[in-house]
Amino acid sequence: MHVRIARADDACIWWRDVLVNGEHRPVETPERGNALSVSAPGSAAAPAGGPTVLRMLLGAQLRRLREGAAITRDDAGYHIRASGSKISRMELGRVSFKERDVTDLLELYGVTDPAEREKLIQLTREANATPWYQKFHDAVPDWFHVFVGLEEAAQLIRVYDIQFVPGLLQTQDYARAVIQQGSPGLDADEVERRVQLRMGRQELLKRENPPRFWAIVDEAALRRPMGGRDVHVAQIERLMDVIAEPNITLQVMPFKYGGHAADGGAFMIMRFPDTDLPDIVYMEYLTGAHYIDKDEEVERYAAVMERLSVAGTSPDRTREILAGMLKEI
Repeated sequence: MHVRIARADDACIWWRDVLVNGEHRPVETPERGNALSVSAPGSAAAPAGGPTVLRMLLGAQLRRLREGAAITRDDAGYHIRASGSKISRMELGRVSFKERDVTDLLELYGVTDPAEREKLIQLTREANATPWYQKFHDAVPDWFHVFVGLEEAAQLIRVYDIQFVPGLLQTQDYARAVIQQGSPGLDADEVERRVQLRMGRQELLKRENPPRFWAIVDEAALRRPMGGRDVHVAQIERLMDVIAEPNITLQVMPFKYGGHAADGGAFMIMRFPDTDLPDIVYMEYLTGAHYIDKDEEVERYAAVMERLSVAGTSPDRTREILAGMLKEI
C-alpha cells in the first residue's frame, strides 16, 4: 500500500508499507519519470555529468533528431564520410565526437535554430573534455573508466555487496588491503595510485547536491578483517560516521536470514537525472564488467534489490549493529 511520497535528490521516492515478520516496515522504491531532463534540446538547463555520460546524452539527442528526420544510420554515416555502424556507436555514446561531424549531422537533420545548434555544439565540447580520473588511465582498465564516469553522473546509486565494504565508503587502509589482495603482483606505486583513484571517487558523496547512496552489505563483508584488526576497527568506525549523512543509507544482510534473492552475487544499479539515460546495472567479474541497460533485465535487478532491502535489517539499526561488531573485534 502506498502511504506517502517524498522527494530526495530530485528523485521521486515512493514509500510502501511492507509486511515483514509480522510488522510493517517502510521501504523506499525509486520511481522514474519525475526528474528534470537537464540537457534536453531547447532546455535552459546546462548539461551535467562527466564526459562519459555527456557522450551518452549527446548520442541520444542525435538519435532522436535522426529518427525525427526519417534518416537511416547508413545515410547519416555517408554524410559524415563514415558508416552506419559509426553512427550507431555515436548514438550509444561509445566514441568521442568530432565537432565537424556533429555540425554536419545537425545540418542533415534540419536543425536550423541557432540556439539549439549552439547548445549541442557546446555539449560536444564538454563531452570531449578530459575527466579528472584520466590521469589514472594506465592504472586501471578501460572498462573501469566507463564505470567511474557513470558513477559520477548518477543521482541514485544502489549497491549490494557480499565480500567487501563498498568502495565509496572504504578507508584508505581498507582500500589498500582490498587492492593488494585482488592484485598481489602490483608494485607499491601502482597500489597507491589505485587507492588515490578510489579516494577521488569518494568526493562525489561530499559535493554539493551529492547522489543518494544506498548500500546493502552482507554481514560477512563487515566482519571480514581486511588489513588486520586496526584497519578493520577504523573501517567500522568510518561506517558509523558516514551513515549520519542524509544522502547515505546502509543496511546489513544478516547471517540469520540464510539464503536470499541475490544469488548471482554483488551488483550496483545507477539512476541518472536525465530521462534520456536508462538505469544501468553494473557487475564486475575477474577480468571485466557487465553493463546492463535493457529495461526488462534492469527491472529484474531492481526487484531483487527491493527484496534485499526488505530482508535486510532496518537502516535505523545499522549503528547498533556496527557498534556490536566493534565490541567483538
